[in-house]
Amino acid sequence: MSEQLNLHSLTTESRNSQTMEIHKANTLDILKMINNEDIKVAAAVQHVLPNIEAAVEYAYESFQNGGRLIYAGAGTSGRLGVMDAVECPPTYSVSPDQVIGLMAGGPNAFLQAAEGIEDHEEAGAGDLRSIHLTSADTVIAIAASGRTPYAAGALKYARKIGANTISLTCNRHSTISKHADHSIEVVVGPEVITGSTRMKAATAHKMILNMISTAVMVKIGKVYENLMVDVNVSNKKLKERAISIIQSLTDVSYEKAQYTLEQANLHVKTAIVMLKTSTDQDKAKTLLDEANGFIDKAIENYHS
Repeated sequence: MSEQLNLHSLTTESRNSQTMEIHKANTLDILKMINNEDIKVAAAVQHVLPNIEAAVEYAYESFQNGGRLIYAGAGTSGRLGVMDAVECPPTYSVSPDQVIGLMAGGPNAFLQAAEGIEDHEEAGAGDLRSIHLTSADTVIAIAASGRTPYAAGALKYARKIGANTISLTCNRHSTISKHADHSIEVVVGPEVITGSTRMKAATAHKMILNMISTAVMVKIGKVYENLMVDVNVSNKKLKERAISIIQSLTDVSYEKAQYTLEQANLHVKTAIVMLKTSTDQDKAKTLLDEANGFIDKAIENYHS
């Protein structure tokens, strides 16, 4: 009974007074109810920006020390972490081993729910052991309720190893926050459909994970101005995007941008530095290496 009472006391499990009559509403009114609740999400995220900042600094520190950013969660929370992680290599050309998403039940659980596994703390610890967690890593455990044993187990193990630990939840004073060095508790209020945390809670967490990974990529030089200059040119669409980025930053023709990109072995940063400094691929690459991958520093060093 105590477990049931604890669950019902959570904000994420509370009933929303604004949607009590949703079962009687017509289609447009159903959509309006959902939309009215979704509008509240961005404001809730804004309220915890200082907490998100701390998470970014932890992850940045890990990257600077050769560590990784690791998400761990069950169900929807796990899927959100996996989605954010798998987008980083094509968008920013980081190794798939640098940002990792772990979810209870493994990769198969992404497509087919394996809810029972979330009840075991050891599963969270075991998944971190399997990727050889080190003290240089940052672990973000995600759980809308803030009480998922899988997430708690991941945090407890990560703390034992000495990794940076962050909890991401949608309830204040969450259970898993007790096991984290830092907590992000974004309170979005009761869901449109009671307990359906794939809705507002998941939207808030998706926004926050986007912020964390994007901010870290900016800080390590994967963005120049507001362009993804380290995009992995792996298909026709991405090649066209790369050419467009080069043109935007160098004011050269489409043909010149395409030619330089190919001369740079499809490495966008190298092509940009080649054009900005009128150098060849080898020199541009050396300039970037000496500038730790930052385009502006590479150009500045060349002209100094």
